[in-house]
This record gives sequence, structure tokens and C-alpha cells, in this order.
Amino acid sequence: MSIKPSFRNIHNRFLLNGTHYRFQDLFEIAYSLIKEGKEHERAIGDFLMDWIRPNDIITLKTSGSTASPKSITYNKQSMVNSALATGNHFGVSIGDRALHCLNADFIAGKMMLVRAMILGLEIDLVPPQGNVLVHSDKTYDFVAMVPVQVNNAFEDLDRVKTLLIGGAPTSMQLKERLKEKQTLCYETYGMTETLTHIAARKINGNSEYYSTLPNVSISQDKRNCLVIDVPYLSEEKIVTNDLVDIEGNRSFLLKGRVDNMINTGGVKVLPEEVEAKISAHMDLPFIVGAIKDTALGQKIILVVEGDFPVNLLEDLDNIEQMTKYELPKEVHSLKTFVRTANGKIKRKETLALLDL
Repeated sequence: MSIKPSFRNIHNRFLLNGTHYRFQDLFEIAYSLIKEGKEHERAIGDFLMDWIRPNDIITLKTSGSTASPKSITYNKQSMVNSALATGNHFGVSIGDRALHCLNADFIAGKMMLVRAMILGLEIDLVPPQGNVLVHSDKTYDFVAMVPVQVNNAFEDLDRVKTLLIGGAPTSMQLKERLKEKQTLCYETYGMTETLTHIAARKINGNSEYYSTLPNVSISQDKRNCLVIDVPYLSEEKIVTNDLVDIEGNRSFLLKGRVDNMINTGGVKVLPEEVEAKISAHMDLPFIVGAIKDTALGQKIILVVEGDFPVNLLEDLDNIEQMTKYELPKEVHSLKTFVRTANGKIKRKETLALLDL
């Protein structure tokens, strides 16, 4: 009879920086990382120390990209179940090489460690800054990165077999560049509440729709926002603020957040949809927002990080897919955007910096 994996069942093929650790050995490496490790390693040590504690519950914190950061408690078995679902969906095999290059203060970095321990991966730890693939000439079977890391490591991505990208939106220009790569690149959808991804779409594929992992079902509420049912994680459904179009109960198109909706001249506009149209024509960091306007109620604006061309508004007017309601009426500049630790722009906090 097969034994159901639990958080205490560390796979006998698990290697951390080339060394195998059993469950009872994790205290030693965790303590060493906390006391003697580099900054990115101390967060890993903290998580491993939490993992070996006898209680079944672990406390996670959200990134705060769409709301104030908060703490969430989860059963460790749910994290194990999530790791198993990822392994099954992406074809991760025992003994595969993995790279840990994410901030372990947040869920994506923690889950890479759980996957390695439960699935029996050989995982290497590297700092999350700069080109994360420059530290060795190894090839890797399974890696997760945020978009800025993908950009930094782009020339070395041929050494990665399967790449998961999340934590922040992937620009249209980066998606187009990734289509040239042999690497299997997936844009993922998830959050701390779902223990990272519950759906993914192949970037070098043909569909804009996300497909859910096995045993994940989806629906919509009255607002047309995504409702997620993941029985192996939680008995309660997760209601999001993400507006979607759904095909069946396994595929969805992500349109934007309902709380970002702009009402301009009586027409509802999602800034994320406008940003998607602009991103194919501009490589500057930017966001779309709105300011009060006596005629329109809300007037759409473009906010750029750093300097921008003087004819930018004219260039935007030449984008064929842009409707007159979506077209930004003003362009503003900020020296620096507010971002999460993963590099995701914090929209509301950034717009609040404008002196308007």
C-alpha cells in the first residue's frame, strides 16, 4: 500500500545544493542558513525551521500587491498537495534539477522548496537578483522566475527545460521574445491563498486562456469575477476580484481586476486591457490609471516610469486596437514606481504619488 506523502516525508532523492537532508536533518541546515547564510538564504532557513516544527499549521504572508499585506494560515498538508499537483501537471520527475531563485519570504519561494522536498528534486539556491542563471553552467529541468528575472537571464534560458513565470504581469514584448526559445514557458495564475498557481498558459503556444491544474474547478460570481474551487487545498471556495471569461470549467481568460475598473464618459474600461494593447508598442515601464474629470467623470491617463518621448500621445493614437474611450488623454512621469518584492507594480500606491 502506497504511503500518502506528508510534510514529514522528505523524498530520498531530495538534494539541497548537492547534499541530501532527511526530515530530522533539516534543523541543522536551517539553523546554519539563519545564522551564517546570505540574506536570501536566511529566509529559506526561517521557512525550513517552520516546516520541521511539529504543528501542522504554517503562517504565510501575502505580497500586498493588490491590498494591504495580511497573514494567512494553511495546513502543511495543503502545501504538499499543491506540490504534488504541480509535479503531475508539468511532468516534473524524481531527480530533476531545479533552481531556487525566488524570495523565500513569499509563497512562490516557499513552494519551490516544498516541491523539491516532496517530489525529490535536486535544487540549487542562488540569490534572486541579477541573472540567476549566471552562477553555474548547469542545465535545469524546472525553474520558476518573476518577469524581471526572465529578462535578466534571457540569453541563458536555453539551459532551462520548463520555466514558470509569475508574481507580476509578463509584458507583451517579453512574451514575443520567449516564443523564440525552446524552453517550455508558462505564464501562471495564482496567489498566496491558492498556494501559488492553480492555472497556467503556455506562452509559446496559441491560446490566451489559462488552463487549470487537475482537480481545480472554476466559476463566476454575479460580478463575472473568478471563483476557484480547490478541494485539495481548502473546503472553502476562493472568490477573487479578477474579471474573467470562462470556457467550460477548466479554462479562463483573465481580463483585469474589478476594483481597477475606470468609468469614463459612462463607458467601463479595464486598465489591464489598455495596458496589454500598449505594451506591444512600448518597452518603458508604465501603468494606466484615471483622474477626476468634470466632463467624463474619470479621465484615463498613462503614467510612465522615467522619461518618455514627447510624441508619445500621438504614437498611442496610432494603435489600431485602441478605442477612443481607452486612449489616454494625458501622460505623466514618475521617477520610480512602487513595487512589491517580486517586482510587481503596486498600482494604487504608485498612482497616489502623482501630484494632481
